[in-house]
This record gives sequence, C-alpha cells and structure tokens, in this order.
Amino acid sequence: MVKSLETPPVELLKPGVKAPVQETLLTPRFYTTDFDAVAKMDISGYEEEIRAVVDELKADYNRHHFIRDDEFKQSWDHIQGEKRLAFIDFLERSCTSEFSGFLLFKELSRRIKNSNPLLSEAFEYLARDEARHAGFLNKSMADFNLSLDLSYMTKKRTYTFFPPEWVIYTVYLSEKIGYWRYILVFRHMAQNPEFQFYPLFRKFESWCQDENRHGDFFKALLRSQPHLWNNWKARLWVRFFLLTVFVTHTMTVFERANFYEILGIHPRKYNSQVITETNKTAARAFPVILNTNHPYFFWNLEQCAINNQKLIDLKNSNKSVIEKFFQKIPLVMNIVWYMLKLYLVKPINTEKTRQTVC
Repeated sequence: MVKSLETPPVELLKPGVKAPVQETLLTPRFYTTDFDAVAKMDISGYEEEIRAVVDELKADYNRHHFIRDDEFKQSWDHIQGEKRLAFIDFLERSCTSEFSGFLLFKELSRRIKNSNPLLSEAFEYLARDEARHAGFLNKSMADFNLSLDLSYMTKKRTYTFFPPEWVIYTVYLSEKIGYWRYILVFRHMAQNPEFQFYPLFRKFESWCQDENRHGDFFKALLRSQPHLWNNWKARLWVRFFLLTVFVTHTMTVFERANFYEILGIHPRKYNSQVITETNKTAARAFPVILNTNHPYFFWNLEQCAINNQKLIDLKNSNKSVIEKFFQKIPLVMNIVWYMLKLYLVKPINTEKTRQTVC
C-alpha cells in the first residue's frame, strides 16, 4: 500500500545518475573466476548437447523483443511515494545483476576464444543477452529520471572470485530461479491486469525464456563435467548451493515484501512457489535436490529471513557500535543454525529417480 504521494530523495552520483546501493550480502555481486581452468575444460563427452544449446542461443529468438514501443512513451510522474521507490529499487538490482552477468560472460568469451571456441561462442551469446537486458532496464530507470553509470560500477564494485565449479552451480541456479521469478510475475499480471502499472511486466514472458536457455547451457556444461555431479563431494556442494540460493531469495523477498504487495502478490506464497519450482527444475541437472516438502522446510527458511530483518533493523538503529556488535552475534548464529538444520534434512536422490525412469 502506498503511504505517501511524495517520493523520498535518492542518493545521486550526479544529476540523474543514481548512486549504486551499498554492497551487502543480498545485493547483486560482480564475479571473476579462473579463466585458464575454464579454457581447459573437456566438454567432448557432452559436446553434441552443448552445441544444440549454443545453436538456440545463436538463433536469438528475442532479438526483436526488447523494443520500447509506444506504451513506454509517456510520463511516469504519477507513480510516486513508496511505489516509485520500490520499483526503482527493483529496476536497479535487476539491472546490476544482468550487467554483472554481462561482464563475467564477456570476459570468459574473450579469454578462452582460442583454446575453447565452442564455449567462447556460448559465453558471447550469453553476454549479448545480459547486455540487452541491462540496457533495457536502465532505460526503464530513465523513465523515472534516473539511470545507473555502468562504467562507474565496472571500476568501483568489488569483484568476488569464484572457482569455475562454483560459477557453474550458482549461475545455473540463478538463471533457473530467475525464470520462475519472471514467469510467475508475468502470469499473475496476465490474470490481474489492474496491477500492471508499467509495460516492462509485459516483456517478462519472452525475457524469462532467455533465462531458461542460459540455464540450459549451464546444465549441459555441468553434466559435461562428471566431477560436478557424480561423486559424494558434488552432492554435498549441490545441497549447499541450493540452500544458499533459496535462503538468499527468501531474505530478499521478505526484505522487499512491499514491492510484491504493490504488484498484488503475496510475498510468502510467491517465495514458496519460486523455490519449489526451481528445486524441481534443478532435478534435471543435479544429483540431489532439497526436500521442500519437509514440514519445517519453509518455516526454517523464513526464520533466516526474520533474523536477517532484525540485523537490518539493528544496523539502522541509533545504538552504539559495541551494542550493535554484541546484539548482532546471536542473530547471525540463528541464521547459521537454521541453515544447518535445513542442510541436514535428507535430500532427494534424483539420479536414482532418473535411472528408474530410464
């Protein structure tokens, strides 16, 4: 619900250019990796499947989709207050996430071009899509008299190093969870057009197909590397990355519950559906998935989000640094405890199910 017609000021780098949000656990991050290790990946055992996905990416089915038609060409000054702020926040974080993917994929494509041309070609198409998404989102921000200085972010943001294995796990999951996030919002808007206050939402159906194809590429890449799925260490890592992605998503949805309520979406139900569907999708790539039907699965996830909100409130309080430090410890320990409880729930063996079906 919009509480005020006046929009609080946002921090600017310069007129019309929004300062990037402060980097936290939940803000989209910029990544780098071991490019030489990616260049040396042996994909020969799965090359046919990877080539098929690359051919789909090459076809560029959405090349005519991201066009700012007449529906965009109007004033959006009537969107004010919390609604405007919440939507700008969504646009900024989405743009940052897409731009982060562009930087990583573009650098991967450049670095491995001579040694692994098929993967280089794939990463070039992925970078193309992510750049297109980021640009479209940044133009949407311009409708609200703001934009992001992407070159500034390239130079100033902290880059986190992930080994190639971690990149494959996390990007696969981020693309697939992105698909479900977008498609569920699109379906909701189609059924409830009164909440469709901006035309970007109409683009989500084709948009999420890009996410799906990206995820399919990383699935094929993952399956081409047996050590990423065919041993006990891989099963432990898969559970870890599924859990961290689901906890992060839950924290983000609960922290920005107001945005989903503006869209007429119930945050808790939306979060549960996104995670349930992503977990099912992951069964096609991973040797195990989490048991989302466990009676305390979502309750434990939400406890992580509740404690995270308490951390945010504590950070924004007027308490002294010492008080904040000591009050922060039990909240962090609570999050770790609930994550551990979730991690120890017996997972579902998808390889056994796959063999039974075959």
